[in-house]
Amino acid sequence: MTVDVVTFGCRLNAYESEVMKREAEAAGLDDAILINTCAVTNEAVRQARQAVRKARRDNPNARIIVTGCAAQTESATFSDMDEVDLVLGNTEKLERKSYQSVAAFGIDETEKVHVNDIMSVEETAGHLIDGLEGRARAFVQVQNGCDHRCTFCIIPYGRGNSRSVPMGVVVDQITRLVENGYNEIVLTGVDITSYGADLPGSPKLGTLTAKILKMVPKLKRLRLSSIDSIEADADLMRVIAEDDRLMPHFHLSLQAGDDLILKRMKRRHLRADTIQFCEDVRRLRPDVVFGADIIAGFPTETEEMFQNSLKIVDDCGLTHLHVFPFSPRPGTPAARMPQLDRALIKERGARLRAKGEEALAKHLAGEVGKLRPVLVEKQGLGRTEQFTLTEITGGVAGDIVETRITGHTGRHLMGDILSKAA
Repeated sequence: MTVDVVTFGCRLNAYESEVMKREAEAAGLDDAILINTCAVTNEAVRQARQAVRKARRDNPNARIIVTGCAAQTESATFSDMDEVDLVLGNTEKLERKSYQSVAAFGIDETEKVHVNDIMSVEETAGHLIDGLEGRARAFVQVQNGCDHRCTFCIIPYGRGNSRSVPMGVVVDQITRLVENGYNEIVLTGVDITSYGADLPGSPKLGTLTAKILKMVPKLKRLRLSSIDSIEADADLMRVIAEDDRLMPHFHLSLQAGDDLILKRMKRRHLRADTIQFCEDVRRLRPDVVFGADIIAGFPTETEEMFQNSLKIVDDCGLTHLHVFPFSPRPGTPAARMPQLDRALIKERGARLRAKGEEALAKHLAGEVGKLRPVLVEKQGLGRTEQFTLTEITGGVAGDIVETRITGHTGRHLMGDILSKAA
């Protein structure tokens, strides 16, 4: 073993794990396990601790380095573990020098924690990578951090304030990836719809998206990670309408369907804003599919308020739900609010997931008989432009294949490959 990386959490973490592995290996580090953690829920932190213990059991002589958002926000949680050799912050994990000293001199027990003040970081470097190991699509970081302070969220304290990668750097990275054979690029970050506020001229996400599609004509698919619909700008709406290389799948940072709960979350949209956005986008791109993050059991949520979250699945025509049972994160305002019983939170989470499964099944049934270009992720599996998982026979990872949808399982589509798309 040289350097092995265990990744938890979001697409941005997946991208950064690739950078971490490259920088650690270039620094000469070997026989090491890097664990890139997530802090979004208590469960995510528990899973990371579990992974640390397993890594030590399986690799008793390896150096175990823990980093990521949970390491940034609660470094003592991991530094107090005997299995952990070093804790790195979210800035330090991307710097070669963090690994060079370990490779050359080993780990100094007196300096087990290297975590800076993330709020002091003012720039986000555009790390150039040649691709993501074992993946059919490539993620490109365009932004990091968040200026908003939603009452349930610890992530700004793990990632810092919002900062953007300059457009030219993003275009260069995507050009490089396309030349290396990637047909689909995903723009990722913590809050990508806040893109550009810190750059000269304050370009928006729509400006960046239009520039990418213009400057990289060979790019076949451009996809956005989670977006905050209230920040969607006019240029982005125009690209949605005019360029079908921008994929018709948008994952919304929705969180709730009740106005009072949204206000208590300190979100910047209301229920009607999200419904209007979905209607506007669907009018521009009738083939669009929406996903959303929804929290079940937020403090003070009544049954009536929860019903509004259930109803918004139908009102917005949501298809792919990510359901999060509320998890109080220490240090956040929501952790100090009156909490619901854990059993009730779990029950509401199950009802939301059941609603999501019903919505997905409806979408899948409507796809049967259609022709869809599918990006092959690995032999036998791929995704449509709407990001719907599709079981296929054969196919080469990274190829886009014209596929006739023949049926579904209730969870994913099934299809027959007709030909490789042009």
